[in-house]
Amino acid sequence: MDWLDALPDTRVLRDPAQTAGYRHDESHVRGPEPLAVVKPRCREALRELVRRASDEGFTLVPRGAGSGKAGGCVPDARSVVVDLSDWPGGITVNTANLTLSAPASAGLAAVKEHADARGLWYPPDPNSWPLCSFGGSLATNAGGPNACKYGMTRRWVLSVEALMADGEVHRFGIDSVKQNVGPNLAQLMVGSEGVFGMILGATVALVPRPREHLTLLLPLPDMALLPALPAQLFAGGFLPSALEFWDSAVLADLRQHGTDDARRLPGEALVLLEFDDPGCSHTGFLEPLLDALGPLAADAQVATTGAQREALWAVRRMTSVHLKQRFPRKVSEDVVVPRDRLPEFFARLAALDAKTVSYGHLGDGNLHVNLLQAGELDGAALDAALDPLFALCIELGGTLSGEHGIGLAKREAFLKHADPFAIAALRGIKQALDPKGVFNAGKVF
Repeated sequence: MDWLDALPDTRVLRDPAQTAGYRHDESHVRGPEPLAVVKPRCREALRELVRRASDEGFTLVPRGAGSGKAGGCVPDARSVVVDLSDWPGGITVNTANLTLSAPASAGLAAVKEHADARGLWYPPDPNSWPLCSFGGSLATNAGGPNACKYGMTRRWVLSVEALMADGEVHRFGIDSVKQNVGPNLAQLMVGSEGVFGMILGATVALVPRPREHLTLLLPLPDMALLPALPAQLFAGGFLPSALEFWDSAVLADLRQHGTDDARRLPGEALVLLEFDDPGCSHTGFLEPLLDALGPLAADAQVATTGAQREALWAVRRMTSVHLKQRFPRKVSEDVVVPRDRLPEFFARLAALDAKTVSYGHLGDGNLHVNLLQAGELDGAALDAALDPLFALCIELGGTLSGEHGIGLAKREAFLKHADPFAIAALRGIKQALDPKGVFNAGKVF
């Protein structure tokens, strides 16, 4: 593939010492060495890549920061990885339209900071937001704690620029919240994991930055009280901007092996609650909230300063890092269960024949169930170990992933549990948009 060196304004990596890190993301999935890694900076290079891939039969695997957890950017032996970290463009905020435009290469942290500097806010907040790319968050429809109230990335996307199978960059959508001219191709691209085309940038909606926050750490004396907490809050008229949890198993590990702060974590189970309603920092909001929580409010820790709020959130952010250090080969799933089925889910999860700990987004039923020993398995054995968890979620009306996506890690489970009609429809869309299978072939379906 000597022709790669002739691509305009493009860096080409072939040395295994340079490309080894591209064989994996943050999931347990590992792939072979790619044919090459390219870091393009112009449309002419992309056009030639698509033409060559169509003619010669290799595939293009888009990659952002590599922080995904489903193997979505893992190559196979006939892949050229397209690292978009050098893709040009700046971040612009339009205060009249309440929009922000950014290239795929921008860091999500930078996107959020640019909005914040103008008194505005971009709500999507995957836990990896300090290091993940904007393009990767679009391709995976990333979520996070704020999804409890504000939804996931797709809800905020107005328009998308994407490289498609004709080699050209197309813009789908307009920079307005109202656009109703048939099926929305921008929305189709968001969360597609790069299988229909390659997202190069987008315009997203913003809202005024919340002026107040109320953050509470809520210890629960009994794990059985945890699943009913969302309904208890909603019935009291409260919709948190975030409602996070730790189960008793993960708390026990944090207390035994974690930092000094982690060793002091209270409760049999633990909940982090946050609100951003106007007036939420005043007693007129707090007192009815504590009344709605009833006896559970007795041990609540309320953050009254920004530093205290940050300290509470630091506990949440360190959980995944702690478990990864303790169990380097753990497999972290992000299953979804409807909130009204959470009591049954937790009761039956304990009966599964696997050592698990769980934490995550109780407010939207997106649960990070970590199988601590599953990484010792490979291939079909790992799929078999995970399948009882997936089957339980499907039975309860849930699904296999809330925010990480399917990629390679859950492809076989997705094909097994999804509606065959839906799989056929997705394959039909793939055939229409990418008839030669150039983009991220072998992923999802």
